[in-house]
Amino acid sequence: MLDLDGTLLDTAPDFVSIVNSMLQKYGRAPIGYAQFRQRVSDGARGMIQMAFDCDDHDPRFEALREEFLALYSQHIADHTQLFPGMAELLQYIEGAGLSWGVVTNKASAYALPLMEAMSLSSRCAALVCPDHVANRKPDPEALQLACRQIGCATSEAIYIGDHRRDIEAGHNAGMSTIACSYGYVHSDDPCENWGAEFIVHDARQIITILQNWVN
Repeated sequence: MLDLDGTLLDTAPDFVSIVNSMLQKYGRAPIGYAQFRQRVSDGARGMIQMAFDCDDHDPRFEALREEFLALYSQHIADHTQLFPGMAELLQYIEGAGLSWGVVTNKASAYALPLMEAMSLSSRCAALVCPDHVANRKPDPEALQLACRQIGCATSEAIYIGDHRRDIEAGHNAGMSTIACSYGYVHSDDPCENWGAEFIVHDARQIITILQNWVN
C-alpha cells in the first residue's frame, strides 16, 4: 500500500511550476524547488501559505488556493513522474502476484485523473482518498478500507509513505510500515524519528524488503 505524492509519484515539479507562474503573475519572486518540495505533503493550503506568506485568515488566501487548484487540474501531470526505482518496484509486485493500492490525503478530484494520466489506474487494486472516508490519515480508516477493497487483512499489508502521518496511520491500522526518505520529508522532522520498521532511500530497496517479508 502506497502513499501518492512523495512516495509513488514525484508531483513537486508540477506544483512548483504552477505556484511560480502565480507568483510571477502577482509580481512576486519565484520560489526555489528544494525549499518548496518539503511543503507538497501539506497540501494546497500549506503550499499557498508558504509561497504567498499568508494563512487562512488572510482575505487573499481562499482565492489564491482556488486559483492554484484550478491550474493544477489543467496541468496535473505535465512534469510528474514515478520516483526512481518505482517502475521496477511495481513490476516486481505485479510479477509476484501481489496487489498494490494507494491511500492518499489528495482529493479524488485530483487523485483519479492523476492516476489515469500516469497510466496507473488500471494497475492499482485500490485508490482511497479522503472524500471516501470520514477520517483522513493518520486515522486508520482509509487503510482499512483499501485492505477490504484488495481483500486482505491489515496485518498482511505494508504501508509505504514519506510523512509522519503515513507511518502513524500504518501503525494505527496494525500494518508494517516503510518510510521513504526520498520523498517530501520536512527537514525539521526526519523520517528516522517516525518509528517505521524500515527506511528506504530509493524505491528499489523496497523490493528486497518485500522479498524477505513474503518469504
